[in-house]
Amino acid sequence: MVTAEQDLKLGLREEVRAESSPLSPLASVPENPDPSEDTIDLLRQDILGHLESLQLPQDGADPGLISKSSIRSSHGRQRLAVFSHEMEHLRNRLPSLLDRFAEGAEVSPSCIKPRLVAVKSDTPDSDLFRLATLLWSVPVSRGYGRRMRYLVIDEQNDKLIGVFALGDPVFNLRARDSWIGWDARQRRQRLVAVMDAFILGAVPPYSQLLGGKLVASLAGSQEVCSAFETKYGSSKGIISQQEKAAKLALVTTTSALGRSSLYNRLLLRRAMPDGTKRTLVEFERIGMTSGYGHFQLSDQLFARLKEALRKEGHPYVKQNRFGQGPNWRIRVIRVGLDLLGLDQNLLRHGIAREIYGLRLASDALDYLRGETDVIDLAPPPVDEISQAALERWIVPRSIRMTDWSEWNRDALRERLLLTQADRGDQLMLNPEEGSAPS
Repeated sequence: MVTAEQDLKLGLREEVRAESSPLSPLASVPENPDPSEDTIDLLRQDILGHLESLQLPQDGADPGLISKSSIRSSHGRQRLAVFSHEMEHLRNRLPSLLDRFAEGAEVSPSCIKPRLVAVKSDTPDSDLFRLATLLWSVPVSRGYGRRMRYLVIDEQNDKLIGVFALGDPVFNLRARDSWIGWDARQRRQRLVAVMDAFILGAVPPYSQLLGGKLVASLAGSQEVCSAFETKYGSSKGIISQQEKAAKLALVTTTSALGRSSLYNRLLLRRAMPDGTKRTLVEFERIGMTSGYGHFQLSDQLFARLKEALRKEGHPYVKQNRFGQGPNWRIRVIRVGLDLLGLDQNLLRHGIAREIYGLRLASDALDYLRGETDVIDLAPPPVDEISQAALERWIVPRSIRMTDWSEWNRDALRERLLLTQADRGDQLMLNPEEGSAPS
C-alpha cells in the first residue's frame, strides 16, 4: 500500500513538462543549449516564441481589467520551472517539513500567538521557508543585497503561520519616489533606510483566517526594526563607502496579482485607556508599477542572451560590481534585445502592480527627505500587533467562516501533487500573496 507521504514523493519525481506545442518554451528551447551552436536567429525565434506562449496582457490593456487568473497564467511556466528546481533540493525533506504545517484541528483562533524566527541559510528553517513560498501562485524572488527572512510560528502548536522577507528596494521607482518627495541626492543618502517586503504571506489554515494581514503587519514590528538596526545600523554604502547609520523608516511592498485585497485598507488600531485609538499598522497605497520587468524572460533564455553578448565582448556580461540586482538584469536584457534586433518594449510585461508603504515612524518621510537626522521610531511589538489582529480580523473570520477547521496536511500533499504542467494553476493556496517578481 502506498502511503500519502510515499505518494507525494513518487508524484514529485515526475518531471514537470509542458505540452509540445510550437509555442512551448520547453519544446522550442533545448534544456542545455550549446552556446557555441547558438545563433542569433535561433535565440531571437526562441525569445519571441516564449513570450507569445505566456499570453501577456496586450499593450494598452487597462490594469484594472486584467484578471488575477490571467496574471497567474502568465507566470505559470516560470512557477513550474521554479517548483521543479526547488523540489530537487526539498524532496527528501518533505515528510518532516509538512509536519510543520498546522491542521485546522490544531488551531484555536483566539489562542494564536505569533513568534518571529529569523531564518538562517542551509537550515531546516530555510527549507521550510522555501517550501512555503512554493505554495504561491506567482514565483517569488530570492531578493538582492541585504536580506532579512522570517518564519512566523504559532506558539500554541509550534506550526507555521506564514513567512516574510525584506530586501533591498529597487533604486528607481517613480511612484515611490514621488510619494516620498525626495530628490536624487536625498534618495542616494537615505534609500538605505528603506526595505522592500519581496515575500509576504500566510499558509493554510491561517491564510483562511486572514493570516496574511497578520503576517504583513508583523513586518512593521519593533522586533524587526531592532533586528534591522543590529544587522545594518553601522553598514557602509557599497559605492560611497560612507557609514550609513541606517534606521528602518519605511517598508514597501508590491502586490502579486495586480490590485491587492491583502493590503487594501490594511489598517490596525488599538483602543487606548483614554478612549483614543493608536494606529499600530497602516499600509498606504503609493501607486502602481509601470508594468515593466524581466520575469517574462526565463533564466535559461537570459543565460543564452548573456552568452551572445559575451561573444560580442559587451561589458555588461561581467558580474555587476555592485551586485546582480534587477536593474543590472534589465540593462543586460535591454542591450541583448538590441543585439538581436528586437524591440526593447518586450521588457514591458503589462502587469501593473499596486505599491504600498508602511511607515515605521510618524516622521518617516521627513527623515527620508533629509529634513531631520533624528527619527521617532516607536513601532509596536509583536505581541501588541498580534492581539489587535486577532480581535480585528482573525477571531471574527473564524466565526463567520469555518472551512479553516477542516484543513489537514493531506490536503496540502494533494495540492502539491497538482503541480503538473497541465494543472499547475490549481496549486494556489492563498487568496492574495504579497510578493511579486519584477
